[in-house]
Amino acid sequence: MKYTQTTLDKVEKIAEEMGYIVRYERGSFQSGFCILEEKKVVVLNKFLQLEGRINTMIDLLPQLKIDADALTPDSRKWYDDIMGKFHSSKDEENSDSSPA
Repeated sequence: MKYTQTTLDKVEKIAEEMGYIVRYERGSFQSGFCILEEKKVVVLNKFLQLEGRINTMIDLLPQLKIDADALTPDSRKWYDDIMGKFHSSKDEENSDSSPA
């Protein structure tokens, strides 16, 4: 995956299509997401570099309530690719931790 502004825009669009608001705020906090006053808001540290923003959004997607069927075809393709890599990495972690 290329770390470009276009990549970040596409990953953010997945969350936005599901009603999440993506915000960048300053402060000494870990990036993450939260729900504020019944609104779905993803809050990222504004001081993260482009690669950090993309990786954080990719790490958060499995935790968000995403209805893949409701995504646009382009977003669905990106989401399926991201989730495929997420599940592959989880499978590798599980096989690494299994007893020999």
